[in-house]
Amino acid sequence: MLSNCTMEGGFRTIMEKLPLATRLIDQAYEAIVDAVCSGDLKPGERLTQELIAARLDVSRQPVTHALAMAKKQGFVAEVGRGRLVVAPVDPQQLQAIQQFRSAIEPLAVRLATPRLTPEAISAGHRIIERAREIIPTGNARTLLHADVDFHSFIYSWSGNSVILETMELNWRHIRRAMGFGTPYVHAADVWDEHEAVLNAMAQGDAELAAARMHAHTMHPRAHTFGGELPQGNRTGTAAAVGLLAEAARHP
Repeated sequence: MLSNCTMEGGFRTIMEKLPLATRLIDQAYEAIVDAVCSGDLKPGERLTQELIAARLDVSRQPVTHALAMAKKQGFVAEVGRGRLVVAPVDPQQLQAIQQFRSAIEPLAVRLATPRLTPEAISAGHRIIERAREIIPTGNARTLLHADVDFHSFIYSWSGNSVILETMELNWRHIRRAMGFGTPYVHAADVWDEHEAVLNAMAQGDAELAAARMHAHTMHPRAHTFGGELPQGNRTGTAAAVGLLAEAARHP
């Protein structure tokens, strides 16, 4: 029978080691998902634990766990006998995210409005100013990151950790689909709408800001992507864009 001292020492050892393993898994997961969302890993591309582990300079164990997480969240799919590939963009999933956003984004705005400080409002305007500087460059990827930053800014100030964590995952899927289209369509209009939302929030009008956010999330332009789609997922992504636009026309 183990003594209390031995048990406590054992638990203490576990609690010291576990965070390191968790960090490796999280880091591997972030690297894999970022490569998928950025398009560096294409739909249908095979994923092998050995190659990923070698690229990340880690053992296979954290990569195995990271791939399992990515699979559960729809970024990786299993085909054949345990063969893993980058999953195609799922039109139904994007439609579900769009429907979810139409309810959650206005709620986040309502929660965040009374919490905003003058410093926070200034930070929001800096995100918008940075995006307007990017628009003329045509850098769709950087502009998309700014889009994520603006919405994440609102989630953070909502004070609701569930909204923040849930939408962080959803934006990964949105970013992935939007990343297939270049240039970033109607960028100036999108950022005009962002500014209108922030201005209403700065005035303390939560309902006006929420209404503007709802209109923004439901407008077809927010779900229109230009440019050519990757060959491996052209049909699936085109269908996803169509479903998003249809959902925007009929909330």
